Amino acid sequence: MERSLFLAKLLGPTFVAVSLGMMLNLGLYQTIIAEGLHAGILLYLSGFLSMLGGLAIVNLHNRWQMDWRVVITALGWLMTIGGAVRIVLPQIAIAVGSTISSGRTSVVAAALATGALGGFLSFKGYMRCS
Repeated sequence: MERSLFLAKLLGPTFVAVSLGMMLNLGLYQTIIAEGLHAGILLYLSGFLSMLGGLAIVNLHNRWQMDWRVVITALGWLMTIGGAVRIVLPQIAIAVGSTISSGRTSVVAAALATGALGGFLSFKGYMRCS
């Protein structure tokens, strides 16, 4: 449980901050996403870091119990797979990223989903410590 709480405290506030940044700077984030998709090194580095972080989570927290902690495990696997796709099949990552950055609605949806996930993990991580 300690690893779950640690990871929830780490990921939750990070996702909330990313979500707030996206919501407060929609146009800028659309530009950041679009530019990141066309700068090969940024796509590669984001894939490398995502895969590295995802593997760290999976190796520390590969728990599939049907409670809130499965969210952390699923995130670890999604990060690992997403990172591998950006490294091995960047054209797929570019297609998906282009769809997301193509309109404000999809950026808002991504921001809201990220914020909800971050809020959930923050709640689980910090409210269980009191």
